[in-house]
Amino acid sequence: MRRRGLDFRRPVRRRFPNVVWWTLCGILVLVLIVVLSREGQIESTPTISRKPNRHDRITEGLITDEMLSPNSVTRQITDQISLAKAFVVIAKESNNLQFAWELSAQIRNSQALVSNAATRRTPLTVGESEIAIRDMALLLYQAQQLHYDSATMLMRLRAKIQTLEEQTSSANEKSAKYGQIAAEEVPKSLYCLGVRLTTEWFGNPNLQKKLGERKQSDAKLKDNSLYHFCIFSDNILASSVVVNSTALNSKNPDKIVFHLVTDEINYAAMKAWFTLNSFRGVTVEVQKFEDFKWLNASYVPVLKQLQDSETQNYYFSGHNDDGRTPIKFRNPKYLSMLNHLRFYIPEVYPALKKVVFLDDDIVVQKDLSGLFSIDLNGNVNGAVETCMETFHRYHKYLNYSHPLIRSHFDPDACGWAFGMNVFDLVEWRKRNVTGIYHYWQERNVDRTLWKLGTLPPGLLTFYGLTKALDPSWHVLGLGYTNVEPQLIEKGAVLHFNGNSKPWLKIGIEKYKPLWEKYVDYSHPLLQLCNFH
Repeated sequence: MRRRGLDFRRPVRRRFPNVVWWTLCGILVLVLIVVLSREGQIESTPTISRKPNRHDRITEGLITDEMLSPNSVTRQITDQISLAKAFVVIAKESNNLQFAWELSAQIRNSQALVSNAATRRTPLTVGESEIAIRDMALLLYQAQQLHYDSATMLMRLRAKIQTLEEQTSSANEKSAKYGQIAAEEVPKSLYCLGVRLTTEWFGNPNLQKKLGERKQSDAKLKDNSLYHFCIFSDNILASSVVVNSTALNSKNPDKIVFHLVTDEINYAAMKAWFTLNSFRGVTVEVQKFEDFKWLNASYVPVLKQLQDSETQNYYFSGHNDDGRTPIKFRNPKYLSMLNHLRFYIPEVYPALKKVVFLDDDIVVQKDLSGLFSIDLNGNVNGAVETCMETFHRYHKYLNYSHPLIRSHFDPDACGWAFGMNVFDLVEWRKRNVTGIYHYWQERNVDRTLWKLGTLPPGLLTFYGLTKALDPSWHVLGLGYTNVEPQLIEKGAVLHFNGNSKPWLKIGIEKYKPLWEKYVDYSHPLLQLCNFH
């Protein structure tokens, strides 16, 4: 077979341009497929479920797009309802019950319209709501005519607030007055106990003989190697609880000596009670302050002030300043020598070197012998400071507008408490602390330095002479406030300071058991006097 000539041969096809063409076509097809697939994916992707929030639920319910429109009929009705509700309250306050009832009825009608529109999901029309809007507008106009406008109501509310404040102030004043009276009253059972003990003392010669036998051991009363405690009280049962709780919680009760001073009225009863009862070998001495010959008006400023007619009127009449001074400042007990005797302890016990002073409204929970080994570092008074929590510093007790106070005492100095105090009587005598007390007491005749109690003069007298003790030695507040259980559990001495004493009906119930467990209610005399 003959070969064709060169001119007649088929031209050789160039394959490279074809490859490029097909490659480009493939790319375009792929791009088209990807685009179409993505669109299909977007259309077919399920909507992610979202928990409808509160706003969505409300919008799907009562609040519709129509309500959010500023020209909405529904919105106008809801605004009327809100205003009408306020006028209902005001009408009731004004004792216009008929008008309040009419407003309430119209509110219910308007609410029914809005509720029906929300249920059917169609906007309210002017035609179906015109009557309700008109009737409500008439009532709101009537409310304005009755002066139920904002300015008038503000004036009335201010007047009412002022009236309520005055009523509250009056109620608080009466509460304080009656509480003070209740705190000062002697319960019938306690009065009965005093009478029966006095009768027993004078009618039973054996008691006096028994006391005479005990007095033969007077050496203990002056033995400075023993633990000496002093109480100044006219309350038989309270003093007994102090002695009993100290004895029961002591490691060495036979080393404890109690020096108890009372008044003439309760002297026989006190002697009878502490002669009839024993307290684990504790020695108890009973005296009356009337027997202290040095205790007279020429030496004691308080007794001198009692002879002043103005002082007598202040404490015993209460009419010289139209009752402006609170009743607590007028309590005559603050002039009682049993209260002020704490400033004369070295004179009462001239042979002693160190004593622990206890108030009669305390309970002892721990052994107190450790108090006698505390080094006071040259100070006279060992006491627990009370400038934390609800208690105060010097400026809360003293009048710092007086130049004498302002120039001598730091207003932010930390206060401390009477009720459980360790006194170094050697340092007391050396520094003439009683003389310091006399100085300040004589300058407070007009009550311009302080008004209340024995603590303010104590703060002045022992200023710079007091050592702070560990707070667990003395826990305060059980007679007027809540105290943390942990503090009560750790406390060596619990103090029922305040009006709510545990032997009174107004005592704080949850704290009474802490005191009552040291009272023997099975005692025949206590049963005869209805102690329970």
